Amino acid sequence: MGVWRVRATGMALLGLTLVAGCGGERAPVVPAAVRAPVKVARCLLKYPDNRAGRTGRVRLARDIARYVGTRPGRIVYDVLDLVSKVRLGHGEHVQDLIAASGAKVDIVAALLQSRDDSLSEDELDLAERMIVESDNLAADAMWSLVGGTGAMSEFYRRIGLRETTPGPGAYWGGTKTSPADRIRLMKVLINGGKGLTRADRRLVLGLMGRVQQDQAWGVSAAARPGDQVTLKNGWTPRQFIQDTWAVTSYGRIAGPGRDLLMSVQTDQQWGEEPGIETIEGIARMIGSRLDALSPTTTRACPTNPTP
Repeated sequence: MGVWRVRATGMALLGLTLVAGCGGERAPVVPAAVRAPVKVARCLLKYPDNRAGRTGRVRLARDIARYVGTRPGRIVYDVLDLVSKVRLGHGEHVQDLIAASGAKVDIVAALLQSRDDSLSEDELDLAERMIVESDNLAADAMWSLVGGTGAMSEFYRRIGLRETTPGPGAYWGGTKTSPADRIRLMKVLINGGKGLTRADRRLVLGLMGRVQQDQAWGVSAAARPGDQVTLKNGWTPRQFIQDTWAVTSYGRIAGPGRDLLMSVQTDQQWGEEPGIETIEGIARMIGSRLDALSPTTTRACPTNPTP
């Protein structure tokens, strides 16, 4: 037992010696981990650049006027983008240009407004043939169903088209309208009201979106790849006016960042093709430069002053 105490005591002293020796040395320095610099995202806000927008609109209107000056006949147009609220036009309230087959949309909408229930199968067939194929015989039949000139006058009054006059007698193609009224009609079809139900509006816009390919010219030239186009065109010879043509196009071009309504009307054209070329020339200029009419500028977020 005595020997064990001595040994234990010795071991304890040895442990104290070792601890004391360690305490006298400097501990090795372990380098701290190097942190990468933190990237702080800048706060940026977008503001409308009204000055640049006004400049863009003036330049576009000037360039369209120059283009129109090189084209035959009378040419008027109206444009409204529902997203940016940009609007421009020339002669948009001129009311004596005929709609020709563009009036077929009006006739279908008038019949829908007059009904408490949906159209019959035969009436739906007429509507499809009128708008998708631009069938004149179908339009004759539905003009009679609606009630002709008197009923159409009442329809225009109720829907708020103050610059549109129905054609006389059975001559629905002689309906006179303005580009501004074509825009008003499109707004009603899109936004609702005026006695047209959601189903009514879906039907008409759906038919306008299915116009057969050989009749899909006109304001569709403003479309970008992937944009959705709904339109109706009109074209007719006018032998009693120096054997010229009236050619019109109106509709909607919708896609990312835009919801563009456009109407271009012409008359006294040398033929159908010059009218189409003129409409598409205007539409193409507007479609390609629309974004420049409502530009934005980027600025740093304002900072709060330290009290």
